[in-house]
Amino acid sequence: MQNTGKATVRQVATLFGCAISAALTATPAMASTQGTLGTTSTGSITISVSVANRAQITGLSDVTFTNIDPATAASAAQNNCVWSNTATKGYSITATGSGTSGAFTLANGPLTVPYSVQWSQTSGQSTGTALTAGTALTGLATTAANPTCSTSPSTTSSLVVTISAPSLQSMVSATTYTGSLTLLVTPQ
Repeated sequence: MQNTGKATVRQVATLFGCAISAALTATPAMASTQGTLGTTSTGSITISVSVANRAQITGLSDVTFTNIDPATAASAAQNNCVWSNTATKGYSITATGSGTSGAFTLANGPLTVPYSVQWSQTSGQSTGTALTAGTALTGLATTAANPTCSTSPSTTSSLVVTISAPSLQSMVSATTYTGSLTLLVTPQ
């Protein structure tokens, strides 16, 4: 048989049958039922819902170090709430500072001083995993029951900010250095 570039009826029917079969198996059959004419009539519908992955971080507080002795490192730990609605309650966290290219630095005009950031997926911690600016720490999980931890547990994680003694010693006295830290939580 010579190939003329035209599909035969059998080929079209086979392709059509495959397309119908794929369409029927792609989604489960959910159909409404219609009522019949009578003194009463009953119909029914199927309702389905899904939600998108979401996460939220709350309970953060500003950090202020005042008149710190530069002989020892200054460290501040705080508890906060991270919530994720994924099946595993998983999330990642990415920290970005206000320094050049997102660096963890505090500044007073042209003067800058670095600081470090640690994260723990458990509250009440004074140390954690060191974060690298702009790089996600993955594989974390939360115990939060709702987005703001308004029910137990009231906190789920710890943030630790530290300025080393050598960095403190490089600062000019009676001068305030400031910066911001942004924490991005992504559900996983």
